[in-house]
Amino acid sequence: MSRHSDRGVQYAASDFQELLKDNKIISSMSRKGNCWDNACAESFFGSLKNEWVQDKIYETYEDGKKDIFKYIEVFYNRKRRHASLGYVSPVVYEEIHEMKQDRAA
Repeated sequence: MSRHSDRGVQYAASDFQELLKDNKIISSMSRKGNCWDNACAESFFGSLKNEWVQDKIYETYEDGKKDIFKYIEVFYNRKRRHASLGYVSPVVYEEIHEMKQDRAA
């Protein structure tokens, strides 16, 4: 498992890094001075929270894991329209891209 964060002092602290290591979590941090490294992840998690999780309380870890999988695989990748992809879903975008490549070959 990995954990990505900005370079905040609380995340770089030796106690926090040791806690991650003890729990077999690999730390990942943005490059120094580059606030855009984390922008995609921040955008995705914002969408997940606002569009799906909101005030849900999961009975078990597995319930949460299944529900978030459903958000990603069923809604986010297949149904949700993404402005950055010309207002189509990632699956449709990939299909269009593959068709264009086939025509060019």
